[in-house]
Amino acid sequence: MNALLIVGMGLITFFLRSSFILFLSKRDFPPSIRLALGLVPAAVLSALIWPDVLSKGGHLALEWDRILAALVAVAIAWRTKNVLYTVFGGMLVLWGLRGLGL
Repeated sequence: MNALLIVGMGLITFFLRSSFILFLSKRDFPPSIRLALGLVPAAVLSALIWPDVLSKGGHLALEWDRILAALVAVAIAWRTKNVLYTVFGGMLVLWGLRGLGL
């Protein structure tokens, strides 16, 4: 019974998420809407990452290794526009700074 419930909820989720692609893929949007939709991934990523960079346990915590690694990741993202380079570069800087004890 549980497996059937999980599969059913998975199918509902799939159809809800894919409905936008199925129904709106052939539609031509104005340039302003296309520009706004193109900025959504960066906005969502920023909303997910920056609170973790600037807080710890729900309180403001300015840990300079995190801030510096995030700024390096932003520079890599701006320069390369490649997500893998951005993540790996930011993590390497963070691990390097922590390895040096900074």
